Amino acid sequence: MSKLTIFALLVFSSISLISILIKSSFFQKAKYFFLGFFFFSIGIFLHFQNSHKPAIPTLKEKENIVFQLSKKLNSNEKNRRYFVEILAIPSNEIKDFSPIKTVLSIPKEQEQLDFNHFYNAEVYIHQPEEINNNFQFDYKKYLARQEVYLQAYLPNEILKTPKTEVSFSDEIRQKRLEILNKINQTPLSPKIQEFLKGIILSDRTEMDKETVNDFNQTGLVHLLAISGSHMVIIFWMTLFVLNQIIPVKFRKFSIILSLALIWAFAIFIDYGSSVMRSCLMISCYYVMVLLQRKSDLLHSLALSAFILLIVDSNQFFDVGFQLSYVAVLGIWWLSGPIKKLFRKPRYWLEDFVYSITAMTFSAQIATLPLAIYYFHQFSLVSIFANLLIIPLSEIIIISSLLRVIAIAFGMKYLLIFQIFDAFIIYVLKAIHWFSSFESLMNNNIPLNILEVGALLLGIYFLKFLIKDFFNLKYVLRFSFCLLLLCGLRIGFNYCNFEKEEVLVHHFYKEKIISIKKKSQIVFWLKENKNEEKIKDFVINPYLVSRRISDYDIKYYPEDSEAFVYGGKQYNIE
Repeated sequence: MSKLTIFALLVFSSISLISILIKSSFFQKAKYFFLGFFFFSIGIFLHFQNSHKPAIPTLKEKENIVFQLSKKLNSNEKNRRYFVEILAIPSNEIKDFSPIKTVLSIPKEQEQLDFNHFYNAEVYIHQPEEINNNFQFDYKKYLARQEVYLQAYLPNEILKTPKTEVSFSDEIRQKRLEILNKINQTPLSPKIQEFLKGIILSDRTEMDKETVNDFNQTGLVHLLAISGSHMVIIFWMTLFVLNQIIPVKFRKFSIILSLALIWAFAIFIDYGSSVMRSCLMISCYYVMVLLQRKSDLLHSLALSAFILLIVDSNQFFDVGFQLSYVAVLGIWWLSGPIKKLFRKPRYWLEDFVYSITAMTFSAQIATLPLAIYYFHQFSLVSIFANLLIIPLSEIIIISSLLRVIAIAFGMKYLLIFQIFDAFIIYVLKAIHWFSSFESLMNNNIPLNILEVGALLLGIYFLKFLIKDFFNLKYVLRFSFCLLLLCGLRIGFNYCNFEKEEVLVHHFYKEKIISIKKKSQIVFWLKENKNEEKIKDFVINPYLVSRRISDYDIKYYPEDSEAFVYGGKQYNIE
């Protein structure tokens, strides 16, 4: 939207709030909609303020840059990847040079970067590529939402200079980096090392592809990310310990200290998005307890989201943000009715199992539409894997935390650690075993935003249906949602079936041709050396967008410059 449109929207929505003061019955009913419209307009205005692209100087393909480390990213087969801040470009005479965030790739043979040095090196630098088709993942937009506008590759040696002054935040980041390196130096197996770094220090940058695939296929990725469950368990553990030490009349100090500790932990692990969400939710909830006001999960959820989006509205487009809040909403909405389906628990252990089961099913059901929409896959085994692993999560998280603390203080060889190592090995083996049921894994599931809406509406009505299966009104409402979903899928499937098109897809320097005629698709490749990657990044996204599963791959000669189809010439050079 233009600047004028946004300000006009904000003014109009502000004026509409006058309805709150008018006592007419119409305005009294409409005031909630006007209030919602007002906050929506504030959101658009804040997002406009957060979406300004800084002036990027004109750069050569090869530049000498001075930079510092900002964040470590996931590595690939050949390179380590980092977010860095370019502090200066000596060849570019720019006054008032502002730091530019950049994705930097460095060969694994090179020394790892740290937060104690400035670096000087010659790099190949460019802006992220524009996408050519709407079904492709827009990596440029993804980076822009994190205020990153350049990519660079550093093939040669790096010159480094120690910082004369290291900021407090960089000192904390460097300490975390040192603990990560200490974990690497332990006699633990590489898989346990990476598991520890992921589950406690929120670092999955060096995790092997097989382990990541195991967690993806079993729907247990949330166990590796520092999520709400991690922070809640750590908070409750510290609160329990402090309650045993601090007298009853000072119990408020236990809550305050526990909140301070989880925020300190969040800062230490570089306050990632999921950590901040968790800490804010917990803080909002327990501040109500401290103020002796009625604590409410829904209010805590809304307030934490409101604070996060005011600080950074781009969080709204983050998949983790959406899944986190939808999961908690699902637990709030569905776990009670689902738990009532079980018999009345006789023992605390039975009650614990029922609660965990109800929460797991609620979160899985609520996040299913978004998970399929973004990742186009669903595994039935994830339900059973979560039911087995989630009850163990408290033991896994607490023991992992104690193990990392011990490593940080130099303790490596205690007997209890060997028991822990054996336990984690069996957990990883169980997760790998679950992931082996590939027949239960459904890939390339097409789902668009309208179908997601129909599914979410169905989940809303599901609560009432669970409460009273024999109520005709609830059955009809839920059935309507299913019929709406089926109608939408049939309509979109038919539209895509009738479509005939020829596209030239770009994958780095390669060009892939796709020819679609109703349900028949043929992909023409130049050679097969990158076929697996082309399937992941070009073929599968295209198949999902066109709602087709069958295809053929053929190869065209390497010296081809163009091809002709339907009387039209397409250039491939």
